[in-house]
Amino acid sequence: MKRINNSVIALSLLLGIANANAQEKKRLTLDEAVQLGIQNSKNLKIDAAKIEEATADLLEAKNRQLPELKISGSYLYLPNKPNVNIKLSGASSEGGGSSPEVHQVAYGMANLSVPIYSGGRIKYGIESAKYLVEASKLNTENDKVAIAYNVAQAYNNLFKANQSIKVLEENLTASQKRDETFLKLENNGVIARNDRLKANLQTSNIELQLLEARNNYNIANINMDLLIGLPETTEIEVDENYIDEGTDVKPVDFYVNEAKENRKDVQALAKQRQAAALGTKAAKAENLPSVAFTGGYVAADIPKFLTIYNAVNVGVGISYNLSNIWKKNSAEKQSQARELQLSATNELLNDNIKLDVNREYQNTDYSKKRITVFEKSAEQANENYRITKNKYDNGLATMTELLDADAAQIAANVGVINAKADAALAYRKLLQTTGTLTIK
Repeated sequence: MKRINNSVIALSLLLGIANANAQEKKRLTLDEAVQLGIQNSKNLKIDAAKIEEATADLLEAKNRQLPELKISGSYLYLPNKPNVNIKLSGASSEGGGSSPEVHQVAYGMANLSVPIYSGGRIKYGIESAKYLVEASKLNTENDKVAIAYNVAQAYNNLFKANQSIKVLEENLTASQKRDETFLKLENNGVIARNDRLKANLQTSNIELQLLEARNNYNIANINMDLLIGLPETTEIEVDENYIDEGTDVKPVDFYVNEAKENRKDVQALAKQRQAAALGTKAAKAENLPSVAFTGGYVAADIPKFLTIYNAVNVGVGISYNLSNIWKKNSAEKQSQARELQLSATNELLNDNIKLDVNREYQNTDYSKKRITVFEKSAEQANENYRITKNKYDNGLATMTELLDADAAQIAANVGVINAKADAALAYRKLLQTTGTLTIK
């Protein structure tokens, strides 16, 4: 029996150690969380691949201005005896002459082509590809700003859930102590059993609210872990100081101008429009001829028949597609349509920026005003509970009035915390719409 007890104790200790290790705690400021979110973002990994793709397109465009050198060679075996009849001016194979027996052929050649003039297609292609690389990088920066806000939103939800738990735990402790007091009063015949049960019901309601708050906290914590790339068993401890952000809000025109200057999606669209304009020029150049320097070398060996060495040729080649005379340039039409599309997109984006900035500015102002209202409401609720408690102790208020005052006090105190957190988040959303939400 002693051995079994020792085994149970040892197993319990091991399980306790395993549970302690499984739930690692990590304290993070909001900026540290944002940094981790950016480092581990799956979306940014996709963006990095897009940048690599655009860079490869640029390399392909640059390769078009380099010389083309092609080498080819073949060896052929002829199993049968071919009929070879050589006819040269002033010579005849008649009179008993025999044709050579050819059973194998070997030849090789090299061709060199250096572009001289292509109507600007190569130059425009390189410049357009450069703009598209820059646009991809700017899109990545824009995604970083969006990720910074998403992390802030998740951090805010975690903070609010944690604060709700603290408030509810404090009120649950007070409610449980009140239940103990009321039970003694009931046993002494001071209060009715019905009043004590009402108090117990209030305690049960607080316990249910606490269970819901803890459930919300666990979900918010897992969401935060996955968002910033930590193991989902990590418990994150938030820094409450971030709710003091956004105390100094400037006029709305300031933020509109900031958005026009700093929005990365606007800058990326500008690069795309420049690339599209160059694409139109490159499409027009398809109607122009191409000129290239050419060179070549040929060697051939047909045993007992023909041998060629050092057959070198140089020259200039001109290429022009005559069908361009009667065919319409569809590539040019497509590129022009692309330019019109991007121009309209730019106008729409500018309108949306004005709307977004003004909306988030109003939301920020509204959130700051809510704090004042909730703080006043909390003061009133706390004072109301104090007065009701004194009245109840003196037999001037009912149990229902006391419990209602307590519930109002809990809601008001939680509301103040949530209002401050929402105001800090609203300010960050305003910064996101201006493109100035940075990582410290």
